[in-house]
Amino acid sequence: MRTLNRLLLAGLMATCPVVALAAEDAPSADPDVTIRQEGDKTIQEYRQNGFLYAIKITPKNGKPYFLVRADGTDANFIRSDQPDMLIPSWKIFEW
Repeated sequence: MRTLNRLLLAGLMATCPVVALAAEDAPSADPDVTIRQEGDKTIQEYRQNGFLYAIKITPKNGKPYFLVRADGTDANFIRSDQPDMLIPSWKIFEW
């Protein structure tokens, strides 16, 4: 009986570091926000686990608006306040 208890204790002690590593790699619930300036606009990019899901654009003169993914998978963005407005995404040149 003692050897069984010792084996169980050794097994539990061996799995503790694995559980700690798994907790560190868990996805975060908080979004990563990147803020940058482009001309007279402030652009905030919202990412969740590296996936860009929304962009907030704040013009110098005007009210801010959000661009969100149209279908959630590709890079087609639409305005959240005007979903019928088309945002151009042409490739002019590709190397």
